[in-house]
Parts: sequence; structure tokens; C-alpha cells
Amino acid sequence: MLPALLLGLALALGSAPATPPVTPPPGGVDLDYQLGGAVPPAATVGIVVRDRRAAPEPGRYNVCYVNGFQTQPDERRRWLRHPALVLRDGGRPVVDDAWGEWLLDIRTAAKRERLARVVGRWIDGCAQAGYDAVEIDNLDSFSRSHGLLRPRHAKRYARLLTARAHAAGLAIAQKNWAGLDGRALGFDFAVAEECGRYDECGCYVASYGDRVLVVEYRARDFRRACAAYGSRLGIVLHDRDLAPDGRRAWC
Repeated sequence: MLPALLLGLALALGSAPATPPVTPPPGGVDLDYQLGGAVPPAATVGIVVRDRRAAPEPGRYNVCYVNGFQTQPDERRRWLRHPALVLRDGGRPVVDDAWGEWLLDIRTAAKRERLARVVGRWIDGCAQAGYDAVEIDNLDSFSRSHGLLRPRHAKRYARLLTARAHAAGLAIAQKNWAGLDGRALGFDFAVAEECGRYDECGCYVASYGDRVLVVEYRARDFRRACAAYGSRLGIVLHDRDLAPDGRRAWC
């Protein structure tokens, strides 16, 4: 009886679907951060980041932007259908005042699972559209939560999303949160906003080497990042609104 059980287990394991291969972005390649709208990238650009509702750019390494820890300002109506998944303080949604986004409630395992199913469908959509990777924004939403969220909540939720991305064949980026070694959570590379401004680029390099995509919004911070890391990392200077016709510069 035991050999038969072992044979059945072996057959079951052998029939399990293989995880698709994941390819992180190339290191030290110019990028364009096109969240404000898609435009043809410069000839020197090898990596393009676009919103999940935009099409990827043929012939480039494409990263799909997904707001996985907060709501997009124009998608509040969607989240009104899931009121229990929006973080509330005194009955009112907790808002990231800088962007007008509601924070998602990741405090319990049940809510994290529900949110991972919603965001997971977006991740799957990125893969179906032809993207190579996904960037999950607002990993550090706990820092704007009035103390309601904890770093441990973000880490547990992030593990669900990294697993979903890998199952879809996508690499996945740690977005901000300097000092966190996101490799332990399953992240493959990093997208760092203003790490030159806050002297944080080295934190990401320590974890991901040259697989760090840097976006700066002030010229002096851009020059600082280029001086320290321009030979190793993809660094772009962009206007803060990320307008399609906004300024762009590379090291």
C-alpha cells in the first residue's frame, strides 16, 4: 500500500504546472517613467514603465505599474463596492493627502487575501498584455496610515503579490521603502523615487545591485544620483507630474 501511495504522490507532483520563467530588467539601462501617458520613448531607452491600462512598448523591457496598496484617485467608485477593504479611521477613509488616494486595509489575513485576488487580476492582466514585470506602488503605505498599519502587514501582503506575479511569469519590483531588503519577500528589482534626494540609492543597490530604476524630480538630486551611480543604474530626471510631454534627462 505504501509504494502505491508514494507513486500517486510522485505522479501528482509531476503533473503540477511549472512556474513560468521570470526575467528581471537589465542593469544600467536608461528608463522612461511614463505613468502620465504613453509616448514613443527615446532611442536610448531600454526600459519603459507604464500604467497597467496602457499598452507595453514593442522592443523594450516593459514594467507595468499597479497601485496595490492604495487606490487610484479615479477608481474610488470601484472601491466603494468593497468598503471593508478601504482603511478607515473613525469611519472615514484614510487618505494619502499627497495624491488623494485611499489606503487599503491590509491588517488581517482575510482582507489581504481578498485584496490579493483583486490586485492579482490586474497583475495577470499585465502579463496577458505582454509586460515583462510589474511595479506595485505604495508598499510603504503604513507610514501614512495614522499608525493603523504596521510594516509586518505590508510584508505579509507583499508576499502574496510577489507570488502572484511570479506565477504569471512577471518579475516584480520593490517600490521605495529604503532599508528593506525586499528579496526576502520575493521582489526581483527595485524602483526608487528620489533616492538621490534622500541619499538612499545605496540601500537599494545593497539589495539588488544594478537592478535599480531611479526616478528623480529635481535637477540637483538627479546630478547627485548620476555622479554616484550613473555608471551602474538607470536614472531618469522627470517632471513630478510625469506629463507625456514633460522634461526628461538621463545620465
